[in-house]
Amino acid sequence: MAKLQFRVLYRQFLFRMVDLELLSQAAQGDIHRLLGRFAALLIFASLWLTPVVLGGGGLAAAMGPVLGQIALWAIEHFLIATTMLVVGLFAVISWDSMFPDRRDVLILSPLPIRARTLFLAKAAAVATALSLTVGVVNLFTSLASPLGLVPGGGAIPRLRMFGVYWITMLAAGAFNFGLVLTIQGIAQLLPRQKFLRVSATLQIAAFFLFLSMYFLQLPFASPAEVLSTQNRRLIPWLPSYWFLALFQQLNGLSMPEALGALARRAWIGLGAAVGGSLASYLICYLRTLRKIAEQPDILPGSTALHWLPRFGGSLATAVVQFSIRTLFRSRRHRVTLSFYMGIAFAIVLLMAKDPALAGVRWHEANLQTIAGSILVMCSAVAGIRVAFAMPIDLRANWIFRVMPVRGGGRTRAAVRRTLLTLAVAPVWLIAAAILFRMWPWQQAAEHLAVLGLIGIVVAETCLKNFRKIPFTCSYLPGKTHFHIAVIIYVVFAFELGSGAEIERVALVEDHRSLAIMLVVFGVATGLLRWRAARLASPLADSPEEEIEFEDIPAPAIMVLGLNRDGTSPV
Repeated sequence: MAKLQFRVLYRQFLFRMVDLELLSQAAQGDIHRLLGRFAALLIFASLWLTPVVLGGGGLAAAMGPVLGQIALWAIEHFLIATTMLVVGLFAVISWDSMFPDRRDVLILSPLPIRARTLFLAKAAAVATALSLTVGVVNLFTSLASPLGLVPGGGAIPRLRMFGVYWITMLAAGAFNFGLVLTIQGIAQLLPRQKFLRVSATLQIAAFFLFLSMYFLQLPFASPAEVLSTQNRRLIPWLPSYWFLALFQQLNGLSMPEALGALARRAWIGLGAAVGGSLASYLICYLRTLRKIAEQPDILPGSTALHWLPRFGGSLATAVVQFSIRTLFRSRRHRVTLSFYMGIAFAIVLLMAKDPALAGVRWHEANLQTIAGSILVMCSAVAGIRVAFAMPIDLRANWIFRVMPVRGGGRTRAAVRRTLLTLAVAPVWLIAAAILFRMWPWQQAAEHLAVLGLIGIVVAETCLKNFRKIPFTCSYLPGKTHFHIAVIIYVVFAFELGSGAEIERVALVEDHRSLAIMLVVFGVATGLLRWRAARLASPLADSPEEEIEFEDIPAPAIMVLGLNRDGTSPV
């Protein structure tokens, strides 16, 4: 009986890495499409990195023994750092799924299930998810490592490289994931309500920490840099270099004492992470599980928004104020927004870190500031728009269902005003405060005009065919094509420099081009607003303008709906 309970709980926990209460009824609890999108994104990343790994052997042979070894070490360090980043982001996304929550306790406690079985199933599901994440992101690169990272080697060195590669990547991933588990375990020693507040802050802080560590850490150029006196104080605090040294140690290479010390740090850190994870589950088993059932999950906030201004009519005010309070209260939506903003800030920091910026005049219009501000604006709009599609609580959307709220121009205007208030206005105001301090006032005002129009154009584009009240409609996985959206987003971020350079020249040299640019964005804004107004039906009960509260696709065929989590219909 215990084995059957373990298998059932293990499957449920594994397929509940995403909150199923957000899903549409049409999804019927089956999230294989959503997980497939994430897996496709990781597989694409592994496939994209494979040519880099395969070219390592030829590059090392062409550069000679010394420089070739440097090139191989740089590739290995990049792969380890990327694996640690992916695992860190996965840990942040599955933050609330690592330990039993209130729903698990309230549902499973009355049943004849041992707490030990519950925890073993949860730990097994988390370990499986971690292994799959590391395995998928290294699927193709691991197959290429014996060919690209062992130049001129025989069959035994190549086979050894394959095993060493997997041991190192799994160890690096386990360290990052165990670190997050340990931090959560320490936070669980706090009272339940304070833990929930601290946990939300820690989740966002961990997200930005993983991104900043990946983009701001020292680039690997040569072993001499690792061993130099200048970097000896910083390198020991960068875990990716620990596991790079571990990689060399497992390969049986002779290393200087400094690299041997880094390898020892990797073993110590891995042991501490695994021990901290076990201690965290023990704390949850002995202390937190009882606190979940005894103490409420909510506590009146001292910094809550007690007053908000009006945003127009009664409908617009209700929608905007509801959205603002939702974003401030819901950790899930703040993390979603932080994901987009974190990527934007990481790319901005990467651009600012470029050594070619030594001669940039930051006190006047420059390419990096222009591109960074536009990227942050677009990321904020995209992040808020994605958060709109996720409900705060499906049991609460009946409030809007019973109210006399219908589609049409007033509803569209309220949703548009919400997006502009939450995304465009804050970024624009922060940019204004920074630019008027850094640049001449004329250049700052001109760029802010362009930035504001870009924000409005992106907002209008994102609201195309959006017939929902923000944060009230259920979520149907697989519709957003997340893996394609991320690829397009990254390509757009790195191709943004061309457009930013055109604006920089217009701000500094050619004001006629700036006027043309403003006219183009103004016309685009007008056309998008005209299209939205034309689509808004004057009939409040028009089916085309009916508000959606349930995300249901148009059925091609009728199905019985017998599928369950992780299984296919019989």
